[in-house]
Amino acid sequence: MGLVFGKIQLRNPVNRTLLPMEVEALADTGAVHLCIPKHIQLQLQLEEIQSKEVTLADGSRQLVPYVGPIEVRFKNRVGFVGALVLGEQVLLGAIPMEDMDLIVIPSTRTIDVNPSNPNIGTSIAT
Repeated sequence: MGLVFGKIQLRNPVNRTLLPMEVEALADTGAVHLCIPKHIQLQLQLEEIQSKEVTLADGSRQLVPYVGPIEVRFKNRVGFVGALVLGEQVLLGAIPMEDMDLIVIPSTRTIDVNPSNPNIGTSIAT
C-alpha cells in the first residue's frame, strides 16, 4: 500500500493563546499513539505528564516523554490525546484515528473521515 499521509492540526487546548500548527502526519494503523517531534512539543508548550517505555519497530525499547493534552483536528473531526515525543515526523496512530473515526484510503494513500459517518464521528462505548 505504501505510506499514507494527511494534514492535521495540532493545538494546545490548555493555552489557547498559542496558534495551532498544521502538519503533515504519517498515518500508521500499526502504531498506537500520536507521536510528535520535540520541536512541536516546544512550540505548543506541551507539558510532560510522565515518561513511557515504548517498543520501537526494530524491537528495541526506549524511554520517551508523554505530553499533553493535545487537540488533534482533521476536517470536521476533533480529538484530545496525549502524545509520545519521539522521532522527526508526526505519526498518527490507531488511538487518535479511531477516536476521530478516520479511515485510511489505500488507493489514494490518504486519510479521510469515515464515509459511513460523514457528518459526525461515531465510536463504540462498551
